[in-house]
Amino acid sequence: MAPETARIVVVDDDASIRDALCDYLARHGYAVRAADGAAALDRLLAQAPADLVVLDWMMPGEDGLSVCRRLAEADVAVLMLSALDTPPDRVIGLEVGADDYLAKPFEPRELLARVRALLRRGAQLRRQAAAPAEGYAFAGWTLQIEARALRAPDGAEVTLTAGEFALLRAFVERAGRVLDRERLMALTHGDTAESFDRAVDLAISRLRRKLSQAHPGADALIQTLRGEGYRFAATVRRL
Repeated sequence: MAPETARIVVVDDDASIRDALCDYLARHGYAVRAADGAAALDRLLAQAPADLVVLDWMMPGEDGLSVCRRLAEADVAVLMLSALDTPPDRVIGLEVGADDYLAKPFEPRELLARVRALLRRGAQLRRQAAAPAEGYAFAGWTLQIEARALRAPDGAEVTLTAGEFALLRAFVERAGRVLDRERLMALTHGDTAESFDRAVDLAISRLRRKLSQAHPGADALIQTLRGEGYRFAATVRRL
């Protein structure tokens, strides 16, 4: 997406940080709006959609994690900002639905690089959605890319989050290949995402659970290769 058309909302209760981020992103051609918390963000999104939300974790009232959970099903990317910088903190941020995580303090150029990467990823997904319908069939399942729909062998639709859909698609499109955690993180969260073993493992665990709940034994479609990564063990056919 071209910078001049990309819409960003910066959410931070610290006015100095919020204003500095807005000014910096605006100078690079983005259409930027500011919100001092969750309620203000909701009002802005009700008025007009956004392509990316730069979201602070530690805010009074409803915090960034709660907001991120609510945005998980929306067609908007989330870049989480936080002063918390341990691997468990970053895992939590990614687990609740953030597309990327950046610890404070950070270099403005790194923020800009991550913003650009997330917007490129969003533009790519929109181009794929606008393309002719395509899908995949495997072991009685069907995965429709344009409709973002997964159907079990009995025809029941299985609801997936955006992250779970991206993860399953990564596996299906690379069936039979061994994918390590770093590769899976890049495929589902963008090239700038850092790899956290626990985050990838938890995401796969959740996806396996949904598959097996819809069709017993389907969790075996995703194999664990100890010390190597994961492999999608099914024959996949394009629709």
